[in-house]
Order: sequence, then C-alpha cells, then structure tokens
Amino acid sequence: MKGGLGNLMKQAQAVQENLRKAQEELAHIEVEGASGGGMVKVTMTCRHDVRQIEIDKDLLDDDKEVLEDLIAAAVNDAVRKVEKTTQEKMAGLTSGFNVPGLNLPL
Repeated sequence: MKGGLGNLMKQAQAVQENLRKAQEELAHIEVEGASGGGMVKVTMTCRHDVRQIEIDKDLLDDDKEVLEDLIAAAVNDAVRKVEKTTQEKMAGLTSGFNVPGLNLPL
C-alpha cells in the first residue's frame, strides 16, 4: 500500500506542477471576441484581462445603447473563447491521474 500511495503523491505533485505551468502559459494567450460583424472587437487574455477594445468609427455615430450592447456581446464572445481555450489546455494535464473510485472534474 505504501508504494501505491507514494506513486499517487508523485502523480499529484506532477499534475500540480503541470497545472501551474499551464496557468502561466494561459496568462499570455490572447483571444479575440467580436460582435456586429466584426465592428466591435475585444482582445482578452485567458486570465480574463481585457487588453484592447476596437470600435469601428461608424458605430460612434450610432445610438449609445446599440454600442453598449455590441461591446457586451464582444466581451461575452471573448469570455466563451477563453473558457474553451482554457478547457482544451487543461484537458490533457489530468488524463493520466487515475484514482479508483474517485472522479474529479479537473
């Protein structure tokens, strides 16, 4: 039993280190969300930091509420892309970490 537990602890430490590295990498990955056919674009890191917002100059003459809705939609699009990118990045890290009877949604 001691050997099994020791191996489990080594696996856990390896997974933890890999997750830390992946989180560091994700902080530098950027995604772009868009709305209005690309008239509003939001660039966001996978840590949800907004780096840039681009607004087509033709929208500046439009109704304020329309512009606000387009910005919100672009941010939401970027958030969905961040979640997908993060999920894909993390998916392979825990695949070899199997504990009988224990299923963790990592």
